[in-house]
Amino acid sequence: MVRLGFWQLHRHEDRVARNELIAESLATPAVPVDELTAPGRGPDDDDRYRTVRATGVYATDDEVVVRQRTAADGRSIGYHVITPLVREDGTAVLVNRGWVPTGEDLTEFPEVPAPPSGEVTVTGRLMADESEGSGVRDREGLPPRQVMLIDSERMAKEWGRPVLGGYVALEETSPRPSGEQPELVPEPDHSGIGAHLAYAFQWWLFAAAVPVGWVVLVRRERRERTAGPTGTDGSGAGDARDEEGRPSVEEDRSAVPAAPTAGREGRAAD
Repeated sequence: MVRLGFWQLHRHEDRVARNELIAESLATPAVPVDELTAPGRGPDDDDRYRTVRATGVYATDDEVVVRQRTAADGRSIGYHVITPLVREDGTAVLVNRGWVPTGEDLTEFPEVPAPPSGEVTVTGRLMADESEGSGVRDREGLPPRQVMLIDSERMAKEWGRPVLGGYVALEETSPRPSGEQPELVPEPDHSGIGAHLAYAFQWWLFAAAVPVGWVVLVRRERRERTAGPTGTDGSGAGDARDEEGRPSVEEDRSAVPAAPTAGREGRAAD
């Protein structure tokens, strides 16, 4: 139980550190994306959630959707739209343009609003590549252009072009696109800390209560053994006594011998 308490404490500390990292990163001015990532190398842990900029042209032919993603309402399930933005030097940046709902046929590519054509500048949060450790299991045999995880290295191999590590969660586009666009992914929550600290104290209280309860039970059992089965003097039920300690009336009468009964023998002696 003590270890479980420390485990919850470490989870609390990790949550607090994550919240601080997100808050600091979001408050940092935007920088060019290639300052924090490169082909085959994702962002450092301290650079996650940093605001970055990238300029290029969207390659819609290589667009994919990520399955089983939740909308901003926390209930609706759909897809995240990943479109590579090809920069002037030929390298691509994965841009998560946002969420779209599923269609009637999950084996078909969903209806996705087209990105703006021509050169655009995007601004968004730099995120690390996803892995199965993030809680999502990768799957084989998915329909074309559908994936379970955002993996820049895997997509670079499929497209045959260099791709910067990680991806950008879109926040703004310049020039601003006209018409309907995917629902932007909201910034990660960094205000709540959960109940991990409270759980840690609960486990420690449980751990402290175990030896205390054991001592109480042992002392109670010892007192009962010392007191005997009944009574306080260990003599069993004992003689019947009145309130002042004298033998009861019934006991006193039984102690007096019975008088002889007058009978035929007594009269004969006379």
